[in-house]
Amino acid sequence: MEQNYFEDKIFEKINFSKVPLSIGEYENCQFKNCEFTNADLTEFQFIDCKFSDCNLSLAILVDTAFRDIKFENCKLLGLHFENCNLFGLSFNFYNCLLNDTTFYKLKLKKTVFSDCQIQNVDFAECDLSAANFNNCDLLRANFDQTNLVQADFRTAFNYIIDPEYNKIKKAKFSTSGLQGLLAKYDIVIEK
Repeated sequence: MEQNYFEDKIFEKINFSKVPLSIGEYENCQFKNCEFTNADLTEFQFIDCKFSDCNLSLAILVDTAFRDIKFENCKLLGLHFENCNLFGLSFNFYNCLLNDTTFYKLKLKKTVFSDCQIQNVDFAECDLSAANFNNCDLLRANFDQTNLVQADFRTAFNYIIDPEYNKIKKAKFSTSGLQGLLAKYDIVIEK
């Protein structure tokens, strides 16, 4: 099947849940105020694209390629990023809702999560080395056998990370976040 190629295009205020996006490769494109809820993005390729104020909640991401993607002010609820095409997978998130999303076993080195709500998210067995969680809410996020070497949690909050089951060498934490590292010991930390 022949695939379409789109470059340097702007897609604005389109409901792709009702009128599906054409399958193909999208390079250096911008998606603004678009609706992708429950959209099937199987085998789509997005390269150097920006999604602003979009809703991609529950989109199907089987073998979807996201390479150098910026998500800004987006709603990304219940996504299974672990189903994506892993070749060159890279994205950053700014002021996004990522609740109930799965990143299981992904290599996400140096990924930026800034001002995001990342509740009930699965980061088990991920490589998040040198990732930055700037001002992020990580309530009930699952970190299990996760590589957090040099990750920055200084302004993140509500996380619980067990140092015995995760690699945290040279990771950065604030003193107010120490409670999240010691939660399993059920101790009281006073300020």
